[in-house]
Amino acid sequence: MFERFLVTPDRLKEVADDLIREFGNQRVFALYGAMGAGKTTFIQAICHQLGSNDPVTSPTFAIVNEYSASGSSSVFHFDFYRIRDLEEAFDLGYEDYFYSGNYCLIEWPERIEPLLPERYVQVEIIVAPDDTRRIRAFLNEA
Repeated sequence: MFERFLVTPDRLKEVADDLIREFGNQRVFALYGAMGAGKTTFIQAICHQLGSNDPVTSPTFAIVNEYSASGSSSVFHFDFYRIRDLEEAFDLGYEDYFYSGNYCLIEWPERIEPLLPERYVQVEIIVAPDDTRRIRAFLNEA
């Protein structure tokens, strides 16, 4: 299991880099955490480690944002917080993204769990009482 503790935000890039290396060939990352835990901020760090210079913002209303990454690849950033039912994910064409071979970074995956691929990296961001973060990740295989 992957586990890192963040005492200061300046370690985010290092932790993002460690996460990418730890799960080398995995492309779908589902980020779990309470509102305000830092999911979007961590996704910003991951995108920058993947070589994106694009501004990374939460796609709360658009549901998905696409960012360029190193080479000709893309990174897809999802925020399913406002999704009402699974039909909306079907309408979005989630399969085209999840099975594209590109990185897919998913906020609020619990809203679409039945649609997640058989193998994905589950990332949990836990906020401690002192406001530090613990980031745990493991390969989830259904």
